[in-house]
Amino acid sequence: MLTRRAALGTIAGGVIGASGMLRVTDAAPSPPFGPFERVSNLPLLSPVGSGFESAGVFNPSAMRTKDGIVLLYRAQDAHGTSSIGYAVSKDGVHFDRRATPVLTPQAPYEFQGGVEDPRLVSIAGTYYLTYTGYNSVEQSAQLCLATSKDLIHWDRHGVILPAYRGRWNVGWTKSGAIVPQKINGRWWMYYLGDGAYQNDLKPGQMGLAYSDDLLHWTDAMSTSVLQTRPRMFDSNVVEPGPPPIVTDQGILLIYNGADQYLVYSTGWALFDKNDPTKVIARSETPLFGAYLPWERDGQVPNVVFVEGMILDGNDLTFYYGAGDKMIGSARTRLRWGMPAAT
Repeated sequence: MLTRRAALGTIAGGVIGASGMLRVTDAAPSPPFGPFERVSNLPLLSPVGSGFESAGVFNPSAMRTKDGIVLLYRAQDAHGTSSIGYAVSKDGVHFDRRATPVLTPQAPYEFQGGVEDPRLVSIAGTYYLTYTGYNSVEQSAQLCLATSKDLIHWDRHGVILPAYRGRWNVGWTKSGAIVPQKINGRWWMYYLGDGAYQNDLKPGQMGLAYSDDLLHWTDAMSTSVLQTRPRMFDSNVVEPGPPPIVTDQGILLIYNGADQYLVYSTGWALFDKNDPTKVIARSETPLFGAYLPWERDGQVPNVVFVEGMILDGNDLTFYYGAGDKMIGSARTRLRWGMPAAT
């Protein structure tokens, strides 16, 4: 573990230094973030009881509401079935949970597996929730969508990008991160798919889809938009994190990378704000990685997995799953400016 810890950069007192960067074009800007600092050395939420969240609570989305900061998170029972739990906090640190989940497996594409890994945006008074529907009998994970007005009552819209078909994807689809504003008259979403093995290129790659109505989605490209990189922290998987931020430098996306040992850490990528298919810059080293015991152990060891983000001016609070078992939080500051409102 000492070798891996050193690879994640300087770690002291719960603070991890800002990442280096890989320039993809000559116009690439400086790194977007200051240091990441954990909110607490203890998890914010852990498994409880013998019911729907007895084995794990992890991979949360986050939303600021009139009631406070709401987390919608993946809850897993002792049988491995996942549902979506709900917790709310006035300060973003101390959370009160609902006694029952807000979304449970009901559709055939969720049979005996569940609803997993929510990502959340609010657009024009409606909440859009992308999640993974997992059918354990068919061994199929597919990217799905639900909508709500209150974050508690949800209407399903089914599978939006089916597994095992697409312009480049040959396997599962997961992890839809919707850009929260239109670009060139369309909505855009980054997602995880499985490309074919090509030399050193591993299948867990990032795709891009577009929509005219936020409900029906189409692959935008005949190839993945962001690929894995051999011998780097994201050599095995590049998976979208929270919904992107549109900054003055471009579309900033936090993503979760896994290396050849399936150690998960946090990276970032910048896309052109007028062309979501164009990569401008990308992190060369991780922003954040598993360090504390409850991040390095768990149902799956050595995992920090960012899915939730709250933006307050240029201050960012991230919520992440740790070890596929618990939820933590970290803060940083965005060095770039936000674009003027249009």
